[in-house]
Amino acid sequence: MSGRIIHGRGKRPALPGRSLWLGAFLAAAAPAAAAGTQAETVETGTLSSRLSGDLTVHDPAITREGDTYYVFSTVGHYIGIKTSKDLQHWTDAGSVFAEIPAWARKAIPGTEGIWAPDISYVNGEYRLYYSVSTFGSNRSAIGLATNATLDPKAKNYRWKDQGLVVMSTRDDDFNAIDPNFIADAQGRQWLVLGSFWTGIKLFPLDPATGKPKPGTEPYSIARRLVPAGAPDPIEAPFIFEHDGWYYLLTSFDYCCKGVNSTYYTVVSRSRKITGPYLGKDGSEAMMGGGTVFLRADLQEQQSFRGPGHAGVFTDTDGTTYVAYHAYDKQADGRPTLRIAPIRWGADGWPIAEY
Repeated sequence: MSGRIIHGRGKRPALPGRSLWLGAFLAAAAPAAAAGTQAETVETGTLSSRLSGDLTVHDPAITREGDTYYVFSTVGHYIGIKTSKDLQHWTDAGSVFAEIPAWARKAIPGTEGIWAPDISYVNGEYRLYYSVSTFGSNRSAIGLATNATLDPKAKNYRWKDQGLVVMSTRDDDFNAIDPNFIADAQGRQWLVLGSFWTGIKLFPLDPATGKPKPGTEPYSIARRLVPAGAPDPIEAPFIFEHDGWYYLLTSFDYCCKGVNSTYYTVVSRSRKITGPYLGKDGSEAMMGGGTVFLRADLQEQQSFRGPGHAGVFTDTDGTTYVAYHAYDKQADGRPTLRIAPIRWGADGWPIAEY
């Protein structure tokens, strides 16, 4: 999400459950969220230093409709919504769901929440992909909800749940969480997803439904290489296109431990959406490679830790941003919204100005 810690090979380290940890933390943090984060004043001059309002988010996905920016994220047990008119001051705007959809409760018994949303505008409607899972298991599912608009004041505002998109079970070698939609240069539609196990998968979609056709097999595009029996800490994939390249963002290591989180974000790229993806040094994403894109603050600062679940958004003026969460040490480790403009280096690689 785009911060889950669902581990592979049927085992999991002794860490707090993602949904349990986030639900308890975000519920407790909600009354204080409107005050913003005190540590932001340290980073003068950056966009993140100017963020204010309700910044408590995990796994943010950002978009814009009209004059309003929207961030969808993992908040409590459901998908939370934050809004802003200027990309800087954020206000809580409720949630997408009032309860977990019946199909999800049946498919994933014991599930306690909905995680890791992804938002996109496709074929005249908004598609919100989301994750449903349980602690320590790859019995997971991705669902889809659609809406004609994101404006809750509009007459046609209504989230319609479209049910199951992709599911993984104990018999699968992947984990169906952390979805991200992308349409490639040829107009083909894809869903990239995955967490731990054998890594990141890419599913071709049927444009009419936004779901894979029955029997569709995914492409494997990134993974971690670790000693046998150890977790494979890679998740939260996001693909975006620039200048004929497809860039893949993934989160390495562990989220959901507050300021002790070791999350960081890695980028790799490919001329083909199906790969192979390589880091700046030529390292292969399928061999655990890539180039660091977002990292924690320097140890001497110790402000924002574990930056991850990054997503990219291009505004109407052509400026591209990356939105992600990090844990604020000066706010008891609260998962906090961060937004940074992206500039492009002379070598063609993205640089986050955070």
